[in-house]
Amino acid sequence: MRPLFARGARTVARWSDPVGRYTVCAAVSGALLAAGVVTAAGPWDSSGQRTAERAHAVALGGERPASVSADTGRARAAAAEGEARARLDAVAVLAGLGEAPDGEKAGHGGAAAIALPTEAGLERLLGPLLDDPALGSRGSAAVVDVATGRTLFERGGNTALLPASTTKIATGVAALSAMGPDHRFTTRTVLQPPALGKGDGKGKKDEGVRELVLVGGGDPTLTAREKPGRWAGLRELAASTAAALRQREVEEVVLRYDGSLFTGPQVHPIGVNPNISPVTALTVDEGRADDSDHGPATRVADPAAHAAEVFAGLLEKKGIRAGAPAPAKAAPKAEAVAQVRSAPLAAQVERMMTNSDNDIAEALARQTALATGREGSFAGGGAAIRGELERLGVPLKGVRFTDGSGLGRGDRISARALTRLLTLAADPRRPELRPVLTGMPVAGFSGTLSGRAADGAAAGLVRAKTGTLTGVNTLAGTAVDAEGRLLAFAFLAEGTPAKDPAESALDRLAATVASCGCRS
Repeated sequence: MRPLFARGARTVARWSDPVGRYTVCAAVSGALLAAGVVTAAGPWDSSGQRTAERAHAVALGGERPASVSADTGRARAAAAEGEARARLDAVAVLAGLGEAPDGEKAGHGGAAAIALPTEAGLERLLGPLLDDPALGSRGSAAVVDVATGRTLFERGGNTALLPASTTKIATGVAALSAMGPDHRFTTRTVLQPPALGKGDGKGKKDEGVRELVLVGGGDPTLTAREKPGRWAGLRELAASTAAALRQREVEEVVLRYDGSLFTGPQVHPIGVNPNISPVTALTVDEGRADDSDHGPATRVADPAAHAAEVFAGLLEKKGIRAGAPAPAKAAPKAEAVAQVRSAPLAAQVERMMTNSDNDIAEALARQTALATGREGSFAGGGAAIRGELERLGVPLKGVRFTDGSGLGRGDRISARALTRLLTLAADPRRPELRPVLTGMPVAGFSGTLSGRAADGAAAGLVRAKTGTLTGVNTLAGTAVDAEGRLLAFAFLAEGTPAKDPAESALDRLAATVASCGCRS
């Protein structure tokens, strides 16, 4: 098999003092992007660090997260390399979303207080790593300075390849661009207009048992948990619906449910799969048949019917007889009863990025389609994502989207497009896109990177979105380099012979971006 980006023999450069390099990076990593870059509302503080992560990092007191030390031998070795490195977990890279060198603003030019890495310096270290046979036969790579938008390194950067779950970077940017970070989705109940009387010949209305419709608003995070946290609660909707019905002296209803907001096929083209539920506008707890809230799980066959059944049981507990639910479309003149609103879109994008949540991704793709006047389907979502990216000026040669999650094999995106998306999300002129960055997993700390620390050199300094399909491995995100600059990177590999070696090779690339100064 031909090595990825084969360029002939090269000398593999190594760094001999990673702890020293961490010390340098820690000293300067707080000065990276323009002041005020994190201004959008959301669950993060003014430095760009998510509040929960900051609290967790402080609570660690120099200890690495248990998930890192328990996951693999590689991670255990990294955890043992010392407290000096451990204290950097999630701190430096998160601070890196806050401020820029004096006189420099992200997405603008300006005098650079810290010199840029050079193409030759990056080629010297990244080149040999890109030729690792573990990275397969085809690839696309790019490294960009976030503050200036300048491309520092490319290898096949404009080649559009299978992105796998790095597709979610595009989905998040498109959704936030189309709807804004404060947008919320509404799940509601309505009473259908009373039916016409039967047999009296005068059109007299029958005031018998009314029809109550549970109307899905496409909220992928609706939950029936007793403690819903920030997410919209089906229990709350049942309680407020029951109270409103009692005020109308209604004690029994015929329950219907409406998931018509989304259209087209519900099952993803990959078929029934534990990584994703059938995509409907009405679902509770992502159609999971267990108590999990992320990752693979057995899913119910009909999420909308399942949500209605759960709702019926909750109404019964509140004293409203509902019976067995059935599908129906809410009438335009239906009478509003109650509603719950989702967490802001910013929070949904963060959750999607951190957990690589396919259910959220597909719902947001459809919501983006609806917000831009398209059909809320797989095809409409893909077209909407591409349309938003085109409007934002993202290079789209060979780029296409057939879903929002990256689970399918019809998507194509280049490293150049991914790094452009990342720099857009960091641009202080576009604070609405910031959740794409703040939601990304941090190496050795959170989400899908919690157990991937790349021999310790990336821990706390790399924030990235992972991607995995059979024969496809990708990684795209940001890293604070040894001189304190925030860099965006994207590495896509196709034809990879095995998952674990490919992931290790990608982690080494990200760690090298973080640990090298690459000025010569």
